[in-house]
Amino acid sequence: MHTLPTEIVSIIEAFAPLFTAPTWCRAQGLLIAAILTVGRRTVTSALRTMGLAHDVHFQNYHRVLNRDKWSTREGARILLQLIINAFVPEGPVVVGGDETLERRRGPKISKLGVYRDAVRSSRSFFVKSKGLHWVNLMVLAPISWAKRVWALPFFSVLAPSERYCQEHNKRHKTITRWMRQMVVQMRHWLPDRKIIFVGDSSYSCLDFLDTCIHHRITAVTRLRTDAGLYEPAPIRSTDKNTKKNPVGRPPMKAGRLPTLQSIADNPKTKWRRITIDNWYNRRRKIDIRTATCVWYSNGEPVVPIRWVLIHDPDGKFKTQALLCTDLSASAQQVIGWYVQRWQLETTFQQVRTHLGVETQRQWNDPAIERTTPVLLGLYSIVALIADKLVKDDSIAKTMARTAAWYPKTLPTFSDALALVRRTLWQTQLFPSERFPDMRCNADAEKSKARILHIVADMLAYAA
Repeated sequence: MHTLPTEIVSIIEAFAPLFTAPTWCRAQGLLIAAILTVGRRTVTSALRTMGLAHDVHFQNYHRVLNRDKWSTREGARILLQLIINAFVPEGPVVVGGDETLERRRGPKISKLGVYRDAVRSSRSFFVKSKGLHWVNLMVLAPISWAKRVWALPFFSVLAPSERYCQEHNKRHKTITRWMRQMVVQMRHWLPDRKIIFVGDSSYSCLDFLDTCIHHRITAVTRLRTDAGLYEPAPIRSTDKNTKKNPVGRPPMKAGRLPTLQSIADNPKTKWRRITIDNWYNRRRKIDIRTATCVWYSNGEPVVPIRWVLIHDPDGKFKTQALLCTDLSASAQQVIGWYVQRWQLETTFQQVRTHLGVETQRQWNDPAIERTTPVLLGLYSIVALIADKLVKDDSIAKTMARTAAWYPKTLPTFSDALALVRRTLWQTQLFPSERFPDMRCNADAEKSKARILHIVADMLAYAA
């Protein structure tokens, strides 16, 4: 009888408290099978990968997703702690927030909506797609053996469409409201760590920024160049003669400042040239201008911000503005935090390519709301396992898949996934004493032949 490698057990055993003993036995089998499966990530594909294509009790594995009691939010807390312990044991925790569209169709999927497809759309071409809208939080963690930052998903929430909420008499919540709840939940999970949230212009709203400040979360987002910026309100002092406080409502702001667009267009504006080492994975010189102020709009809270105006001396991109709610942060720090946000798009592309997101076939609401967060979290689990397996730089150097026409020097996620898969097959995972539902022969040679048959079957039917 064979067991899982200790590097893998140390990661997945952390999720055992979420389940009862019988459910955990099936859940970890599905988890490992999801790593090994190629093509569609359906439960039936996972059963074939585990060698259980002829198990008459196959419905028990479906019930892990559509019926058994366990919490994806508690799983997100466990996964976050694993990521923090492995990659960010100290210092600020930088998280990226973004939403993605999972293209799905079917009359039984109740929370479907029609949204703008950001992947297929461009500035001149608008594409709408039917699917599920997911709001995601990812830790932007530096991976030492990959020599770069990866966006590791840990918390995903399904945002129902406005039409669904109207049909079911529920209050519709915008994306920013969902994200506000998620970052507050993360603050409860990490009460003593400095958290830096990085998002796009969707989260550049005063209500969201005010919540971040209230919960000691630094927010970095894009800023409109026509935003209403003001000088901070003067401090009111008591009357020296009467010793009384001034009468009336305290001012919220002072004088209006020029818009960032007017500053950018002014030829007399003095720019400061700096060099950014990690400007989208390359070194680049840019011109910046920065200052502090308050952002105010009627009926909204007043938010103190540091704005950073970025101008390209070569004229290859338009002048853009960033904001940061930490007034003590430097412009280089703000830009360095924001450019890491591109790793979120890389993660979305890789989970679709390598982990089968958008290939599920569940029609049950609980199964739908569990499967996609699990597959997104599987990206982080693979990174955690690979980090355990990469014990020195020599292994990291040999991880990268190279060729005469492709001289790749640093490993990517596909290389990490291949390393984990090789480890699982080389340790003769199936059959395993950790999965008692799997029937096996005692003869080791027959066991090896069975594994080879499963692998050959997977490759023969791969799309």
